[in-house]
Amino acid sequence: MPTTITPAHITDLPRLLADHPRYWGDRDLRALHLRALVQEFPDTCLTARAEDGIRGYLIGFVTPVGTGYVHLVAVRDDARGTGLGRELYAAFGEAARAQGAVRLKAITSTGNAGSIAFHRSLGFDVSVVDDYNGPGEPMVVFTRTLA
Repeated sequence: MPTTITPAHITDLPRLLADHPRYWGDRDLRALHLRALVQEFPDTCLTARAEDGIRGYLIGFVTPVGTGYVHLVAVRDDARGTGLGRELYAAFGEAARAQGAVRLKAITSTGNAGSIAFHRSLGFDVSVVDDYNGPGEPMVVFTRTLA
């Protein structure tokens, strides 16, 4: 089924949150779906739409120092393995570059093997940063230079 990647709309958030388990399984990340990010960074918050609804999305922004930061990226359970996550990252990279980004960055928990493998497959450098989220809270940090 063909998808079109377009900017997210604030009206997409209630639908995404209602279908949260289809994107995130048992992980409850609803609190990370910040309305302000979609409101303030419309060109770098993206949805992959198809006839059957939103198949994936990416919420990100560009920092003042030229980093395109991916806050969340998710693909609906029935669209995994189709390359949609790669497409979302490619579209985000283009949007971030248009806003002056020279690198991309994302983070995940140290136990998220799927995310680590996915980001490695996209060519990201992977490192564990101790105390990233506070004392005793290491995170995996992904970085990649934009071509």
